[in-house]
Amino acid sequence: MLAWLRSPASETGISHGHRLWLYGISIIIMILLIAPTLIVIPMSFSESQYLEFPPESWSTRWYGHYFGSTEWMQATETSFKAAFLTMLVATPIGVLAAYGLHCSKVRYMRAAFLLMITPMMIPVVLVAIGVFYAYVKIGILYTLTGLVLAHTVLALPLVVIVIGAALKSYDMSQEEAARSLGAPRWKAFLTITLPQIRFAVVTGALLSFLTSFDEVVVAMFISGGDNPTLTRNMFNALRDQIDPTIASISTIMVLVTTLLMALAQIFGQQKGGSG
Repeated sequence: MLAWLRSPASETGISHGHRLWLYGISIIIMILLIAPTLIVIPMSFSESQYLEFPPESWSTRWYGHYFGSTEWMQATETSFKAAFLTMLVATPIGVLAAYGLHCSKVRYMRAAFLLMITPMMIPVVLVAIGVFYAYVKIGILYTLTGLVLAHTVLALPLVVIVIGAALKSYDMSQEEAARSLGAPRWKAFLTITLPQIRFAVVTGALLSFLTSFDEVVVAMFISGGDNPTLTRNMFNALRDQIDPTIASISTIMVLVTTLLMALAQIFGQQKGGSG
């Protein structure tokens, strides 16, 4: 233990012992972030008609209620469809936009970048209000198409930022060498650049999926009818009544999110190992 405390924590030579205060703060923050999840999971296995922690008796009745409900299953299907389609739309657009911003020598590229990440800088409720009135005019309110378009707007900034960061650490001379040997730009990008930033692409795709899957504010305005999202129905259920099914759904959503992020990390480790 003493040897570990005296060993360097980084290339700067600072020991782990000098960083104990930082480790302590990090652990506290992690506990504060994880604690609500650790509370929700046991609540989802409660037998009670109400949310209670710790449960007096254990049961999977609320999972059965969720999987047996046509309304919840319809909302779940809509959420997965919207998230998957958002990922398919936002990822290629975001990759191409980040690549264009990185390679362009035109002035005001910084302004163009700020314009693309605007949805991250303004309150989501303002985006939702604007999208709602626009959709009423063009007649795509409460449609899957409208939901995917709105979620793509929210997911694009994340993809652009992730891909842009990857391109900054990428040596563009490799692509330029391929182009100097006669390869078209699109082919040089697909065969040289894209494989080397694939981890960033996968990360951006997962983030766009999760952005859509977890989004609730915009969904409250533009989803409904035959296309309600899971988060919208959860919010309405919490507002109208305290239904323990919410805890079961929350647990499933946490598992889905954790699984996707774990797959991203595994993919990244494989990339690092192959490199």
